[in-house]
Amino acid sequence: MATTIEHPDALSRGLQSVRDAQEVGELLGETLTLNMGPSHPSTHGVLRIVLDLDGEVITRGMPDVGYLHRGDEKIAENMQYNQFVPYTDRLDYLAPIANNVAYALAVEKLMGWELPPRGKAIRVICCELARISSHLLGVGCMAMDIGAITVFLYTFTEREKIYNLVELLSGARFTTSYTRVGGQTHDLPETFLPQLKEFIRTFKPALEETDGLLTRNRIFVDRCKDVGVISKEDAIAYALSGPNLRGSGIDHDLRRKNPYLDYEKYDFEVPVGTVGDSYDRYLVRMEEMRQSIRILEQVIDKLPTGPINVIDPKQMLPVKTDVLTKMEELIHHFIRVTEGVDAPAGEVYFGAENPKGELGFFIHSKGGGVPYRLKIRSPSFVNLSILPKILPGHLVSDVVTILGSFDFVMGECDR
Repeated sequence: MATTIEHPDALSRGLQSVRDAQEVGELLGETLTLNMGPSHPSTHGVLRIVLDLDGEVITRGMPDVGYLHRGDEKIAENMQYNQFVPYTDRLDYLAPIANNVAYALAVEKLMGWELPPRGKAIRVICCELARISSHLLGVGCMAMDIGAITVFLYTFTEREKIYNLVELLSGARFTTSYTRVGGQTHDLPETFLPQLKEFIRTFKPALEETDGLLTRNRIFVDRCKDVGVISKEDAIAYALSGPNLRGSGIDHDLRRKNPYLDYEKYDFEVPVGTVGDSYDRYLVRMEEMRQSIRILEQVIDKLPTGPINVIDPKQMLPVKTDVLTKMEELIHHFIRVTEGVDAPAGEVYFGAENPKGELGFFIHSKGGGVPYRLKIRSPSFVNLSILPKILPGHLVSDVVTILGSFDFVMGECDR
């Protein structure tokens, strides 16, 4: 079920005639080329944008990516499936645990595995906490870029609480590596659910306070309204995904359209925008955090018991106590650790609804424990491709707003 977010009337900025000038040739003057980035705080990483300017008005804007390229896809083709899990932390490093889940689901699709209900529920908790954490950073940094520093402090305070939960769950705060192909490293700690409930209780009023600081703030609305408008047609043509797609009014969420981890059993709404500007994209992320809380409450209420990992004695590691006391289990453990899971030959693609959009993994297997080819569909890379389309006609100061509303991360863009 989709819900349309409220979009207040525009506040006049006195610059609409500039933005309405679709024919950039109407603007007269000498053209200046300006490099924005790759070391610029408002480019959210090592993104370089080459801007051609007529005064303060952009006539051409081209993103130049690749400064953070590490060859993750080729690295994956030279190691076992489980060995690549820590590398997925470094993709969208603002939601590492969600990357772990998306990658594991792709390999499990290749293996033909399905997790037991409790394992799926734990992964939903991981993904929705990651979504809230990522959106908090996105909203906080966007607000700070525009000048609302107080909001940044509010959102990072709540984000720190999520890191405490992640540390309790995985032992790490940032690079989690909690997920494994076929399940998780371990079950939820006894104190996890009580602390999660306490976070939800305190987060709700904090989110509404953040909403009160920004959503009707005249300066914030003035900087975002009618800036970086993406039409429905352009959003589809450029294959946008996530809040950047839904902000343009497209009701598309993989948790609904292609359900996984039993998302079809949870009651939540998919927020969509009406105009497709930077303000709509902000509103979508705010509402998505509310819906994630709604999902987490349902998971807590209906959390099943039972195993958390796939039951496949031939492919999964044996119980540790058996490894230490029985010869056959020790041999089996040695084979699985040294050779990895024995995947069948074939090709699979799996896309997950990550905070930035559709994070997809294509795996070509020729059998054995190492993929023959692995390709990553990173949402930030795809979303940034529309910049040359929407930047012309805007002012230089609008670039900061547009980039903040896109909420991208260069770790997964460059891979």
